[in-house]
Amino acid sequence: MGAKTGLLVYADGDTAELLRGVPPGMPDRDPTDALVRRLYPGAAVEPAGRAVLGEGVYPPPGTVCAGAWPGVEVVADQGFMIDRPSELPARLLAAGAGRRLVLHAMHSVVDWLAFAVWEDGRLVRSLSLSPDGGVEEDLGEPLPFEAPYLAGERAVDAAPWPGEEPRPYPLPFHPLELGEDALRALCGFVLEGVPDPGDADSDAVGLRRYRVPGAG
Repeated sequence: MGAKTGLLVYADGDTAELLRGVPPGMPDRDPTDALVRRLYPGAAVEPAGRAVLGEGVYPPPGTVCAGAWPGVEVVADQGFMIDRPSELPARLLAAGAGRRLVLHAMHSVVDWLAFAVWEDGRLVRSLSLSPDGGVEEDLGEPLPFEAPYLAGERAVDAAPWPGEEPRPYPLPFHPLELGEDALRALCGFVLEGVPDPGDADSDAVGLRRYRVPGAG
């Protein structure tokens, strides 16, 4: 697994359903420009090209990828990859007033996953974990897609390297597997594995790229 994300989604309803309804192609420039300037007040924001959703969810440092459509907005920044989603900066939470806000962040190199959901500024679920750090945050009631993992139905088959003794995986499931299911359930698309027929096409939905000093 090689997926990495640093993603926020703001929506006027079900984030996944609204993202699945986004048409292929680029989002309109004016509302997307306004979104980025609102989230990075005072920053010298400069347009820097285009990306697609599948690659734009993990932009390089100093870069933000974003898209704004009726009812739903997407922003990606490595700076959103925080160990405790409950500590998301206040300016980013304030932008979700009256809306649903989803954070999804994962890093395949260290098998780390974090996701969180807020409703009108109220945190309803946050989970952050990795094999090295263990469970770093676990707040709120688990969401339906978590059930098979918590029930022990998605245990890791940790086959050892040749010549090494077998060692159990430090967690009862693989964070990146849960991360893909979280991405589908909360955002309506996947990065790895076979997309469902109803998933958003992460290679067709466009994002606008911006240079933002200090991002990431």
